Amino acid sequence: MLPPVLLAIILFAFWRPDNVASETMALPAPVAMSDKRIAFSFDDAPRGKGAFLEPDERPRLLLEALKTAGIEQAVFFVNPGRITAYDNDAVDIAAYASAGHLLANHTAHHLKLSAVSARKFLADIDAAELWLKDRPNYRPWFRFPFLDEGQKDKAKRDAVRAGLKKRGLMNAYVTVDASDWYMEDQAIAAAESGRTMDWNALRDLYVESYVQSADFSDDLARRTLGRAPVQMILLHETDLAAMFVDDLAAALKADGWTIVTADEAYRDSIAYMEPDVDFADGTRTQMLAAERDIGKRWYQRNDQKVAKKLFAERVLRD
Repeated sequence: MLPPVLLAIILFAFWRPDNVASETMALPAPVAMSDKRIAFSFDDAPRGKGAFLEPDERPRLLLEALKTAGIEQAVFFVNPGRITAYDNDAVDIAAYASAGHLLANHTAHHLKLSAVSARKFLADIDAAELWLKDRPNYRPWFRFPFLDEGQKDKAKRDAVRAGLKKRGLMNAYVTVDASDWYMEDQAIAAAESGRTMDWNALRDLYVESYVQSADFSDDLARRTLGRAPVQMILLHETDLAAMFVDDLAAALKADGWTIVTADEAYRDSIAYMEPDVDFADGTRTQMLAAERDIGKRWYQRNDQKVAKKLFAERVLRD
């Protein structure tokens, strides 16, 4: 028989209070969230003047914010037709690449496929490629301006899809969108009319909308594909991004997201899926869900009436 003191030591080694046992049971929850991965992309570089920053101030602040956020590799989809000899846009875009970020094709002049012929659209892609293809950190990726892949015109859609394959360009999908371009438009209109804006409320609205959109797309992808692909967030090269992208990254991490590189995102098999839908416009998850007749496909705040009301109530205090 063991001495009482030794027996007590052995029993204590194997004893755990009930509350510790319940905490141990809860530990797998963060692990289950680890498949929430997201990458960052910025469209429309170089973009026109915003509401708050000077054109050359924005790229510098955006690079600082990306570094602060720990976003090591985002991708910028470039419209080289907007670059002139009278601005610093080419230098600013080179700075993105020098900082480790990627450059890819967004057409030369930001054309909308449903509004032009497939031939003109592909020619504008070619014009952008001429400027981009020898740049540092270039990737053979293409993103449709306005996420417009031909809308109802399947023949045009398929002609451009074939043209992209011929050129060795991948259709660079988007899954997470909260219409930051429209929020920026509202801020520009408010600034031009002399309205006072609540910057903290604007930051919170920007961050909240994109975190909600990421979670919405994560749920939609799981319902549609039965798994969690790498999400690709669509932002634009705006003043709002330069001011708030570090706050957005922090909020996503707090929500259980892991930020990954654009290279990792576009290795996901979702990057090679081509949804056959009646209306080719929107995010990759939306179109895949439409193809499979999955409901609840649209994030509410991409409705401009909803977005305008939220901006007025929260940022302008109307």
